[in-house]
Amino acid sequence: MTEKKKLTRRDLLKMGFSAGAAFSLAGPLGANVVRADDDKPKPVGSDTTLPQVPRRVLGKTGETVPILLMGGAMKLDSRFDPKLAEAFRFGVDYIDAADCYNGGRCEAAVGNYLAKSDVRKKTWITSKSDQHDPMGFETTLTRGLDRMQTDYFDMYYLHAVEDPSPLSNNDLRATVERLKKEGKIRFFGFSCHDGNVDELLQLAAKTPWVDSVMFRYNFAQYGNKALNDAIDACVKANVGLIAMKTQRSEVSFEDSWKKFQTKGKWSKHQAVLKAVWEDERISAAVSHMDTFEKLKQNIAAAVDRFELGRADLDALGRYAAATRHEACDGCDHICNAAVEAPVKIGATLRYLMYHDVYGEKEKARELFRQLPEQAQQLRGVDFGGANRACPFGVNVAAHMKRASEVLGS
Repeated sequence: MTEKKKLTRRDLLKMGFSAGAAFSLAGPLGANVVRADDDKPKPVGSDTTLPQVPRRVLGKTGETVPILLMGGAMKLDSRFDPKLAEAFRFGVDYIDAADCYNGGRCEAAVGNYLAKSDVRKKTWITSKSDQHDPMGFETTLTRGLDRMQTDYFDMYYLHAVEDPSPLSNNDLRATVERLKKEGKIRFFGFSCHDGNVDELLQLAAKTPWVDSVMFRYNFAQYGNKALNDAIDACVKANVGLIAMKTQRSEVSFEDSWKKFQTKGKWSKHQAVLKAVWEDERISAAVSHMDTFEKLKQNIAAAVDRFELGRADLDALGRYAAATRHEACDGCDHICNAAVEAPVKIGATLRYLMYHDVYGEKEKARELFRQLPEQAQQLRGVDFGGANRACPFGVNVAAHMKRASEVLGS
């Protein structure tokens, strides 16, 4: 990694990190600095002069994790990814991987980073399985351990849960408990981002073998009573909560945000993360930091102790209300039921967001091609019923028309 890419205290000051916060970080957070063992080569992340990202306890695990987590759903250098190493220097020692990320190459890339940096015991590794049956779950886990060159996962998730039935599967529970006893996983949980997040969180609160949930949560959902009740239930049951998809990107994001961005101290991405962190029920937020610039911006926001002001939060609320019709919440059970075709509206619009907002055009097309063949047949389908059924006024028909043009090509 070149010196040019390294993040310094001067960079943090330029990006919103305050001098007052810098001074305060010389105190309690010093305990979070990762130190090298005396008899081992000095690993990445042992620079005790740098501020460290604050930490919170992750529910019933009893372990502390950084409030900013390194998302693995991006292209990583398969030999040694410098972004992972740079994040580690500032205490971002939690990597969120999955068996399917980056076309199945994520786990191996993380494994090579861990082996070459010699920081496995100081790094929290989460991975996920797309297979929700007991046999498939264990097979995916075993393959993941081999790819990541490790004997255990700190957390292992069922990935992208929508159907709640696996959480009532006694065979899966027995498998999870056995894998814990064998030392292959320390903790278990699941991720979810579709329209029934609140239902799944309520179920997690009643399921004692679920230690943590990673779920879609952003500034536009703060007034959602059902979701807040579900979050409260998880907190009462001591289920660790991690926010994902915090940016709530949509087509109008840039134009709608300009007014807020010119007024506030923070960029839109920083402000949205800080808004999530102000909810003390949430232990951490996982972020897609696929460039050094995003990494620098997010670390700067995380280490700054100053909260968003009332004006900033009000601006977020106004922005959320004004653009509510632009964001799909993935509640397929509502809109799909109003369409006489075996399409997958929530997934398709999520891939369209990857294409249009994230600029990940090839990834979006690849994911779309993995849908059932019938779900890819969008041309000629009447989505008028979906438009009428959407409780938020999303123009499903227009977005699906564009999806057919850019994802099916």
